[in-house]
Amino acid sequence: MGYVTAVPHPRSEAAGPARAGRLSLAVALLAGALGAAVALLATRQRWSEGTATVAGGAFPLTAKGSDVTGVPAALAIVGLAALVAVFAVRKAGRLLVAGVLALSGAGIVTAALIGAGDSSALDEQAAKASGDTSATVAALSHTAWPYVAVVGGVLILVAGLLALRYGRLWPAMSGRYERDGAPRVRRKPVVVDPDRPEDMWKALDRGEDPTGA
Repeated sequence: MGYVTAVPHPRSEAAGPARAGRLSLAVALLAGALGAAVALLATRQRWSEGTATVAGGAFPLTAKGSDVTGVPAALAIVGLAALVAVFAVRKAGRLLVAGVLALSGAGIVTAALIGAGDSSALDEQAAKASGDTSATVAALSHTAWPYVAVVGGVLILVAGLLALRYGRLWPAMSGRYERDGAPRVRRKPVVVDPDRPEDMWKALDRGEDPTGA
């Protein structure tokens, strides 16, 4: 009794990578854009607060994220630009831009974690308020906003890692937008052999009528 070997359909073989490409692209776009927005928002919030002694009294001081460090905001903009640039380049260029995207996220995480315990910005304010260059802030406390910036950096890092792993499956800017002035070469119609099922499927994928009707 003979056995029939099941031959995988050409379209089913390509469905796996195509689905992974679409899913990774959607996640990377969402994570990158959201991460940049979160990081930028966090740097505009209060990261630390304390007091300085001025004329024998306690003078309240606060420092925003941008006062503590400008790195997260700058890298958030770099990461957002890299996320867009991923679609403008191909092959090695795409890997390079994806690496910049991932490094931007990692840099935001590092800078935010360092800034979470930093007191230099408030010390400078205390020195100005008291007129004493050696004055330091007292009753120092920190908010959760530096860790919100960390979350933003992690999201951008995830987008970069997805671009490194699946970027080759993502679409690039269409050549019809490239204004190089070169004439477009028309492709000759492909002859479909009705006795070859794979030719029939390829014709259908191109939007052609394989029957020639």
